Amino acid sequence: MAFPLRSPRDMVGGIMVFGRILDKIRLHAKEGLPPGYHLDVIPGSRTFDDRICCLLGVSFADLSERTLAGGTDEEVLEWCFQKGQRPDKEHVEIFNGFMMKRGWRDAAIPGLIKQREEAGLGHREDILTFFDLMDVEEGRAP
Repeated sequence: MAFPLRSPRDMVGGIMVFGRILDKIRLHAKEGLPPGYHLDVIPGSRTFDDRICCLLGVSFADLSERTLAGGTDEEVLEWCFQKGQRPDKEHVEIFNGFMMKRGWRDAAIPGLIKQREEAGLGHREDILTFFDLMDVEEGRAP
């Protein structure tokens, strides 16, 4: 069985991470998330869940409720655009670029190193971003 969350690189409507967040919401409601995974905003921390909600101008609670009401990923995204905001192409490009490089030469390096070590991958200096770490941990990359 493949890991139940898609890669953060997979896009819905051209936006990275969004599909993964929907996967997490659905999996949590159905059977719970795997150990070590979190859902929602963590006070004092900028999670990917938080960043998606900020980009789209919706609360995590509202996104969760809408996701669990059913529909395709694209329908949920369109709901976000209607309820919150529709980022223009420039903002989406900047968001995607930021997200896929998070942990590489930025303020998140200490967190990435800590999470690599917690995953038993402290020796893997080739894991440069959180996207890399997720894909390695979840069996999508060597």
